[in-house]
Amino acid sequence: MEPGLRRVLVIGATGMMGRPVTQELVAAGFEVSALVRDVARARPQLPAAVQLFPGDVADAASLRAALAGHDAVYLNLSVRQTERERAFHPELQGLENVLTAARATGVRRVVYLSSLIKDYAGFRWWVFGLKKQAAELVRRSGLPYTIFHPSAFMETLVNTQLAGPFILVAGQARHPMHWVSGRDYGRQVAAALRRPAAAGREYVVQGPQAFTTLEAAREVSRHHGSRRLRVAYAPLGLIKLFGQLLPRMNYGYHLIEALNEMPEPFRAEATWQELGPATETLRDFAARQ
Repeated sequence: MEPGLRRVLVIGATGMMGRPVTQELVAAGFEVSALVRDVARARPQLPAAVQLFPGDVADAASLRAALAGHDAVYLNLSVRQTERERAFHPELQGLENVLTAARATGVRRVVYLSSLIKDYAGFRWWVFGLKKQAAELVRRSGLPYTIFHPSAFMETLVNTQLAGPFILVAGQARHPMHWVSGRDYGRQVAAALRRPAAAGREYVVQGPQAFTTLEAAREVSRHHGSRRLRVAYAPLGLIKLFGQLLPRMNYGYHLIEALNEMPEPFRAEATWQELGPATETLRDFAARQ
């Protein structure tokens, strides 16, 4: 690892993508801590080696207490489906609080999970605008940073898209995506923290295979290791209709339309060369679930 860059605080460690990153950082030999709202609830979700600090990104004092003595902070923030545009956003105002505390406590690397889909230009959506603002905050923070821009994560197929025994797919994707597993991504995060030259860099994160969402769902349903899954389809127009009444459905409609429409060429050559390739296939990922 980078000389002296040993202690890492993970914010968002119990999230869908925070857990595999935390696990890979522990496996790579880092001293890992996590900022969590509920210590008792978080403890069984994380490796025993992870030290837990109670706090929240809305609480500046808890951030300073948690960040003290850490060399790096990894940020796994997101915009929840129920958030309103004119509200406190962990990935914007919360991020500002983290960066302020990181400067005050001498943190020497900020690692931030962004996205590729935020750059979709087919429509204007405040969520994508917020995520662009967040990345710019990190760039202008005055702190050494590494930003990751991932494709679709395999974990979404067995988490956010899973309803009972069904993987839900909406609309018709025009372009395949390079699905990547959280395990591969976590290894690349660890490699970036070991690499001084990764400071000031931004990396595209993509997996070894390109599938549309429907093709990926079918692959996971065929090879899932612990249960039998089936794929269920819903017209995107139906989600748009319900989205006029339900914020969660409105969020889903915008995100799915962008994912279905945005072309995604392979752009992770530099990431693979510098941080190691993503090698896990959808079949391999499904088999270990």
